Amino acid sequence: MTTLDPEKQKQAKQYSRISRRLWLADTLFGGAYALAWLFAGWSIALREWLSTLITDNWTLITGKDWLLIALYIAIFGGIYSIINLPLSYYSGFVLPHRFDQSNQSFKDWVVDQLKGLAIGAPLGLLLLELFYLALRLTGDLWWLWVAGGLLLFNVLLSNLAPVLIMPLFNKYVPLGDDHKELEERLLALAKRADTKVKGVFKFDMSKRTKAANAALTGIGNTRRIVLGDTLINEFTVDEIETVMAHELGHHVHKDIPFLILSGTLLTTLGLFISSLVLDYAVGVFSFTSVADIAAFPALSLVLGAYGLLTQPLSNALSRWRENMADDYALQSTGKNEAFASAFTRLANQNLGEVDPEAWVVFMFYSHPPLGERIAKAQRT
Repeated sequence: MTTLDPEKQKQAKQYSRISRRLWLADTLFGGAYALAWLFAGWSIALREWLSTLITDNWTLITGKDWLLIALYIAIFGGIYSIINLPLSYYSGFVLPHRFDQSNQSFKDWVVDQLKGLAIGAPLGLLLLELFYLALRLTGDLWWLWVAGGLLLFNVLLSNLAPVLIMPLFNKYVPLGDDHKELEERLLALAKRADTKVKGVFKFDMSKRTKAANAALTGIGNTRRIVLGDTLINEFTVDEIETVMAHELGHHVHKDIPFLILSGTLLTTLGLFISSLVLDYAVGVFSFTSVADIAAFPALSLVLGAYGLLTQPLSNALSRWRENMADDYALQSTGKNEAFASAFTRLANQNLGEVDPEAWVVFMFYSHPPLGERIAKAQRT
């Protein structure tokens, strides 16, 4: 039976505390950045300058709005990314190395950032262009159209990410004969959960981190079991089985559609509130309309504030479903000792804090604290 490492727990508490402070600094900076653009008049000035630039240099019958949005976001987002780069570098590279949680070289970290930008920027711009198209064409009900579009996007992304996006960052290979017993046990576990999977795959998690993880990814014909090599190398077969039983519990309880639906409902409410705030902001800041790209900082602020206010609720819903998945794992495998050992090992290996303060759990935790999960297995 694996036991908690007291020294690792000291490090976990310190790591978590520093991470929360960095999150707070990043959140405050993002808010201050958007406020500065609004109240200093930079947002309207940039929109006017870009409109003049486009009119003077390009003869466009259609597409001016699309080009204006792309150029505005490139400048607004580009300046933010450059100013925020030191904080991103410290939180994403320096801190994990300081606590011996990262195996990544600086070169690989830079490559990952560039890959993320190459994927995220075009995808984000496309979504934003469609968002502003809805603002221009659908009148006061734009928020409802946007919510429906985001629901469709989330379903498509859940289906396509395992085959189109995830392989760009990690190499996924079938387990093979070296782990035949593990593969057979996990496939049998999936069959008992009435879950059709395309196979069991290992990915090179160790090239970035010492942490371990496993997941059931995809929807429908892209659903597959994926295991980090750090999990395979450090955990017993029984422990991995209980971890994957937890993941399969999410399928049994239909948590993916539940969380997509609940998230969509929260997002719809947030977009409705945003529509009211934007209407008000048009008068206060003299925007031309709610579809004015110069109002983007105001939109960012209201959605950011809404996200902070509803974060505890989203986390509470997630913890509820995670508890249900833990119950399923314990009931379906009957391997309580292996479950407790697996999550103890995760606490040691991932620097997971087992007994965080209640307010930290309320605000930040999408999963029950590891200490509670271990205790549940030990007393069940």
